[in-house]
Amino acid sequence: MSKAETPFRALGCAVLTVSDTRTEANDTSGDLLVERLTGAGHRLAARALLPDDRYRLRAQISQWIVAPAVEVVITTGGTGLTGRDGTPEAIVPLLDKVIDGFGELFRTLSFEEIGSATIESRALAGTANGTVIFCVPGSTNACRLAWDRILREQLDARFRPCNLVSLLPRLTER
Repeated sequence: MSKAETPFRALGCAVLTVSDTRTEANDTSGDLLVERLTGAGHRLAARALLPDDRYRLRAQISQWIVAPAVEVVITTGGTGLTGRDGTPEAIVPLLDKVIDGFGELFRTLSFEEIGSATIESRALAGTANGTVIFCVPGSTNACRLAWDRILREQLDARFRPCNLVSLLPRLTER
């Protein structure tokens, strides 16, 4: 089936901002992700803003990966190297599979914009209970890069040669 013949499939997406300093009023990264995903035709199934606390993050993500309405989770923040940055440590134990290519590609694309500073990013992705999870750095530019250069295509069933949408029904195969 060609791209023109493949119908768009709106996905239920959850956005989690991880920050000790941002509020709903100044969460520009979360706002950008919501704007981009809804603008692309997807549904915002849930949104939250939590401090950098791995157990609270893990609890929130755990709720979403068992919720039928949530097919994709995008987190922003907590992927750096400081003592408070714990998003990868919170998420990795929940994953069934790691999507290594996401972090690799994100850092490659990021290098074009910020040079060697990209080594400080621990962006990652994986699957858990049939849900795809992306962990993106907290800057608005990083969220823009992730959405515009990777997520937009991978969350569109019409993108060829392949996309994550086509894999969703098979993620829980045993």
